[in-house]
Amino acid sequence: MTYYNNAVITKRELLVRLIQLLDTNKLLDDIDRIPLEMRPRTNSPIRCCVHKDRAVIKYKLMALLGFNIADEQDELTPLKEYAEQALEGYTQNGNFLTVVDEACSSCVQVNYTVSNLCQGCEGRPCQVNCPKDAIMVLNGKANIDHQKCVNCGICQKACPFHAIAYLPVPCEESCPVKAIRKNADGIEEIDFDKCIHCGKCMTACPFGAISEKSQILNLFNNIKHKKEKTVAMVAPAILSQFKASSAQILNSIKAVGFDEVMEVAEGANMTTDHETNELLERLNSGATFMTTSCCPSYIEFSEKHAPELKPFISDTPSPMAYTAMLAKKRFPEHKAVFIGPCLAKRTEVYQNQNIDYVITTEELGAVFAALKFDLVKTDDSPIVSKVVRPESRGYAASGGVTNAIKTILSSEHNITTELIDGIDKKSIRLLRSLPNKKVTDASFYEVMACDGGCINGPVNVSPLKVSQNKLKKAIQEIQSEEAAV
Repeated sequence: MTYYNNAVITKRELLVRLIQLLDTNKLLDDIDRIPLEMRPRTNSPIRCCVHKDRAVIKYKLMALLGFNIADEQDELTPLKEYAEQALEGYTQNGNFLTVVDEACSSCVQVNYTVSNLCQGCEGRPCQVNCPKDAIMVLNGKANIDHQKCVNCGICQKACPFHAIAYLPVPCEESCPVKAIRKNADGIEEIDFDKCIHCGKCMTACPFGAISEKSQILNLFNNIKHKKEKTVAMVAPAILSQFKASSAQILNSIKAVGFDEVMEVAEGANMTTDHETNELLERLNSGATFMTTSCCPSYIEFSEKHAPELKPFISDTPSPMAYTAMLAKKRFPEHKAVFIGPCLAKRTEVYQNQNIDYVITTEELGAVFAALKFDLVKTDDSPIVSKVVRPESRGYAASGGVTNAIKTILSSEHNITTELIDGIDKKSIRLLRSLPNKKVTDASFYEVMACDGGCINGPVNVSPLKVSQNKLKKAIQEIQSEEAAV
């Protein structure tokens, strides 16, 4: 899902600047200068003028400080005041996306438009085939009456000159549950009664107008000043995102200030064991199938859009939840911090009292960049428990949960499996159909909201193909250690 463009570069630069200012104790003095420094008068403006560009930067910074843009009461409130609140621990409300209205371009709602390629041909197939009589030819060119047009696309298919173009609204187009629409002012608005926090709209927007609300400032401030001890719970997908070995990545996380480091793959061991037993118990009691429960976007989807699926979803906690239980037992005085590639994990953490903070792959990368940390020069010796199984690191990729369960099931268990790789319109139809089938095609369904799994999450820093190869190496590292023993 990672989509690299200038809007993403801007977001990451803002994260790096925030952490650098905090690290040098200049945050409150210099934060309000960031928009001026990043958008100087000497540069050509990206929008209409430099003032618009600076306003966009200001509101993107507000989001990274943890605020909803709609929280603003006074436009003259300086960023310094928001930063002070963030350092004190601004309370979030459970909705972790916000629309930066200054950045939203108000993409046109019109989906089909006639370009200059129109030849005004005598055949006029676009006009003849339009089921709503929405096309007229005026002055030798077809014109679409958008009051009549129903966006069926027949005219586009009929035009022999490919003169009719489809204009998507990227964020709306990408949302699988239609949770984002324009308000009366033409600005995109997220309906959190529908939103499943998959992050697809955020990565689709080419203006960077949709942002997550971050905890990085408050967390890094606590780490820097040693206000509280912390234990980092590192998702397997993190090991696929940086140009270093698994041990170097984990050691680097500890080196930037965390007191303890745990792999979430350790919790995945427990998820595998419990979910396998639960699957067998359910099938033995007459259930036709069971689905996984570790993807929080899928859980939100079932709760908000397909409650009929809930009886068929595993009750087994996610690897993150199990790891948090272990962390609280081993390090009861530490604040637990989940580090992962998933925006929806923020919603799961919000409901989990064992976890105190979430930071993303992108935010971790910004910490490394801000502190000029060279991962490949870090100690390569293992620092975590050797109880992590190779297949537990495999949870990060689609098919990983299924593979882990198959390693436990004996050949006498006739379990058929199916992978639902990404939540989209097609997979939604399939999911909704499952409870109504007397006999399903599979006994066990693994459901991942992101195509390719967590290694393709919305806040990752590495392309999918690269991540897949790195994850294989991370798994092989454990296999090599086991072989050496």
